[in-house]
Amino acid sequence: MSPFAASRRLFLRHAGAVTTTIGAASAPLALNLAAVGSAAAQAAGDYKALVCIFLFGGNDAINMVLPTDAASWANYTAVRNQAPDSIALLAPGVAPDAAAAAASPSRLGGVLPINPARPQGRSFALHPLMASLQTMFDVDKRLAIVSNVGPLVLPTTKAQYALSSHPKPRNLFSHNDQQNTWQSFKPEGATQGWGGRLGDLFAAQNGRAIFTAVSTSGTAVWLSGETVRQYQVTGNGAIRLGTDSNGRVYGSSDVALALQRIVAGGRSGHVLEGDLAAVAQRSLDAEGILRATLKAPSDALFGTSPVSGAYSANTDPKLQYDNPLSGTKAFNGLAQQLQAVARMIDASGSAGIGAKRQVFFVSLGGFDTHDLENRSHADLMARLAHAMQYFDAALGAMGARERVTTFTASDFGRTFTSNGDGTDHGWGAHHFVMGGAVRGGDLYGNFPVLGTKNSNNNNFDSSPNQLGNGTLLPETSVDQLGATLARWFGVGDTQLLEIFPNLKNFDASTRNLGFML
Repeated sequence: MSPFAASRRLFLRHAGAVTTTIGAASAPLALNLAAVGSAAAQAAGDYKALVCIFLFGGNDAINMVLPTDAASWANYTAVRNQAPDSIALLAPGVAPDAAAAAASPSRLGGVLPINPARPQGRSFALHPLMASLQTMFDVDKRLAIVSNVGPLVLPTTKAQYALSSHPKPRNLFSHNDQQNTWQSFKPEGATQGWGGRLGDLFAAQNGRAIFTAVSTSGTAVWLSGETVRQYQVTGNGAIRLGTDSNGRVYGSSDVALALQRIVAGGRSGHVLEGDLAAVAQRSLDAEGILRATLKAPSDALFGTSPVSGAYSANTDPKLQYDNPLSGTKAFNGLAQQLQAVARMIDASGSAGIGAKRQVFFVSLGGFDTHDLENRSHADLMARLAHAMQYFDAALGAMGARERVTTFTASDFGRTFTSNGDGTDHGWGAHHFVMGGAVRGGDLYGNFPVLGTKNSNNNNFDSSPNQLGNGTLLPETSVDQLGATLARWFGVGDTQLLEIFPNLKNFDASTRNLGFML
């Protein structure tokens, strides 16, 4: 192969690095231009989708899923009830105090009991604002909890963690590095994620490979594969090239068409310019197909048609949650992102898209709760629970619950200890998995022992699962979680070991966590 041919192939493969200066949507456009790769893969049968809800900042999962047996609750209360602002939630059955400060533990009332099929000799509860997920777990059996998950190179005990020679994930406790490690198994700078790698396997089975990996939340390394590149949409749907919502530039359709001709045309015979023009044209075609194929957000499957005037997501009752800070209804941006995902899943079987396998990325930020955790975390839990319940209901209306599996992920968990009104960076955390194909109503993985801190320092010698400041030492790896999801997605054992690099370090009997049917 000539050097020029090699450079051309490299250019096409990494077209996502190309940026333009045309229009406000230029950055998403650059990534959409590159989302044209497909790979030879095993055959995909019926449609399936994976949806990652990434909780940016590091979720305090210790206040999301709680052990409530006597010993655990006593230690939890002792450690988290710290001045000046206790972040210890109240016991099950405690009534909310309407006179207490907004979002305070007293105002929220007691945690919500759940009844896992295998309680591990303990009892458990969810955050007080997760009543919809309590029902989904206990009654509907479409929600599972995976305990104490985090990046691991291989199984690690506290004694092994103390050894410098024992392999550990790089740059623990760093936001950027751990976000990337969760999504790609490498620290900041990674270029491929395991969602994109799954897309590589199945893109060839999709009618238009450009719609294999889709983000409603900007750039996510989780969606980038070796050949697959993410396609970006907004909560409103497809991103237009530098135009307004009516497809015009400066109020003119003619200017918009001229802009498209410039982007998709070539002024010389240079082969690289021709390739770029072809990629641009395919991106424009894809945007047109998506815009024409997606049902309106006001469709009864996804939203509420207004009595008069134009549809507005901000006022759609289905996209509004109960804000614990204001005591009023408020718009939930995460629900709107999942609305866009639901619309794309609904359109997946259309002639223009023809998708068999898709991976989606949505996100919610604000979880770096070093300060004022009571207020911020309560609001975040309310948003998350509402958005997941909304998405589950939309999938139910579409008859698609069994074909879509949704899971949460985050930078890391947080410390068990309080810093006075918040928590600091941790490691392991609990996560939700939701869907009609999920073995719901149960806990997967050993739930950690919550100990008491030593009298002379913040170590937790009484727990085999806690490091300094009560940080959870993960017992379940992201590789195991991802591999269990990927197996349901249709990935074989050999390919699992290629996509999840640390999976080989875990006993074969533990590589499938068992939460998928």
